Amino acid sequence: MRFGRISKAVGVMAIATLALSACAGNTGSPSTTTGGAQEGGTIGVAETNGFSSFNSGTADGNSDVNGHIGYATHSNFLYIDDKLNIVKNEKFGKYEKLSDDPLTVKYTVNEGVKWSDGTQVSAADLLLTWASGSAYYDDANPEKKTGTTYFLTAADTSGLNLTDFPEVGSDNRSITLKYSKPFADWELALGFAGNGGIDIPAHVVAQKAGLKDAQALVDLFKSVPRGDAAAPKPVNAQLKKVADFWSTGFDSKTLPSDPSLFLSNGPYVVKDVVAEQSLTLVRNKDYNWGPTPHADEIVVRTIGSAPAQVQALKNGEVDIINPQASADTVDQIKALDGVELLQGKQLSYDHLDLNYSGPFADKDVRTAFMLTVPRKDIVDKIIKKIDPEATPLDSQIFVPAQAAYADSVKNNGSSAYQEVDIDKAKQLLAGKTPTIRIMYNKDNPNRVDAFSLIRESATKAGFKIVDGGLGKADWSAHLGDGSYDATIFGWINSGVGVTGTPQIFKTAGGSNFNGLSDPEADKLMDELIVTTDKAKQDELQTKIDAAIWSTSYGLPLFQSPDVKAYSDQITGVTAMPNQTGVWWNVWDWARK
Repeated sequence: MRFGRISKAVGVMAIATLALSACAGNTGSPSTTTGGAQEGGTIGVAETNGFSSFNSGTADGNSDVNGHIGYATHSNFLYIDDKLNIVKNEKFGKYEKLSDDPLTVKYTVNEGVKWSDGTQVSAADLLLTWASGSAYYDDANPEKKTGTTYFLTAADTSGLNLTDFPEVGSDNRSITLKYSKPFADWELALGFAGNGGIDIPAHVVAQKAGLKDAQALVDLFKSVPRGDAAAPKPVNAQLKKVADFWSTGFDSKTLPSDPSLFLSNGPYVVKDVVAEQSLTLVRNKDYNWGPTPHADEIVVRTIGSAPAQVQALKNGEVDIINPQASADTVDQIKALDGVELLQGKQLSYDHLDLNYSGPFADKDVRTAFMLTVPRKDIVDKIIKKIDPEATPLDSQIFVPAQAAYADSVKNNGSSAYQEVDIDKAKQLLAGKTPTIRIMYNKDNPNRVDAFSLIRESATKAGFKIVDGGLGKADWSAHLGDGSYDATIFGWINSGVGVTGTPQIFKTAGGSNFNGLSDPEADKLMDELIVTTDKAKQDELQTKIDAAIWSTSYGLPLFQSPDVKAYSDQITGVTAMPNQTGVWWNVWDWARK
């Protein structure tokens, strides 16, 4: 898949690399509603973080709540259901593989699918999605610090970068992609609902960048040649204006006065936003190209603390909550009457990442620090209360539910970090006392506890630890900016696809925040994205896992438990382990 989310409170970014098996080719919109569901009414939802962007596909806009709102306000060629199946939405349009050699895929949007200003969703919108997700025009060379990166996407661009410039259909509603090599995630490349599909209107981007209309944008894209990092050219000023607006022009914590900045092509439209407090969605009156929503209005309230979310559910202020998972939260939910609890494991894990710069430019210093991290203690004190069987996670790629996990762990090098080894850490430091700034979300109790345990242990080896904790509204914006040396957060994935691996771990990947650059791993990831055989994918990712561990990247900590709850007066809410969460079937939500 293309990319995913960062949760600013729980500290979770979304990826596709932990993919469980998924079945492709289902068509339809399976309903989970039960008898007695009402049409209309209002449903309240609690989210931990405040909304900040109408483009969740950018590096800065890639947050959980932005993704949830984007999912509810956009429709695309497919979505992922709660069983991690790919479900085609043929009311929106269709995609068809025309050839395997070369891989050729045609996308066609149905006539009558419109943005909420009445504009037909067109080939220009498909082309903008392709341009922003392909790095086709980029010629940046990070090592030489030459060239230009145009669209600041959070996605991995490796797959779409294998395509030629798309063929635009004469109907102005289709494009055809031709790949130079096979692409493992071709089915997820465009139009993946909630993950950077057809979410940004080309006609708006064109006008805001000074172009006449969407056709002028198409003409611009056609006129600019593919970028070449080996022979960078002067920046194309007009393309840069387009890319800059795509990257930042839809960022807003309040409702813009210009309605073109929050257009919908999905079941709901944003009606109001109160910064860091609430967001209101109303039914899109014209929408008929996907599963039909039941509720007329959804009010999303920003409630940071888990106890406050539980109290809001108890008081009837909200109907669905997404709190931080903890034993206390589960006990509080179980004590409520008229409430359903959803509990399981997320496709996510917490981790500690070390920068390949500053004091950690020295591999021995990174290794020494990793040897001080009390992973078992962190699991025992943070996770075992809610999941008694929890153990430290020993893979950078897989979670235990995957068959490849056990094989990867045997040989990936994680065994060297099963126990804290202060003496060995001191030997590697050889008298050095490095100062390490650790960034994390200070509003998250689990992150506070993990930081405290790491600081206490690392100090014993001679490290001087600086508390770099930031508030939930601030910390994720600093990822990759060099203001810290290590950070504690997590990854969550969609449950399908493999391109999340290069998204995070490849040199200059869209979500590679700590500067990892390993030629061996890069070569394996290049092979991974063109490998369609699942067994071979697992074999490659097992090798990548070992390569990452060998560089002293940092440490996975634990797989995250999942806790959601909802009022028994609401139907259609089901558990979902990936980053879309309970929002995956927002159209099924209804009051009894």
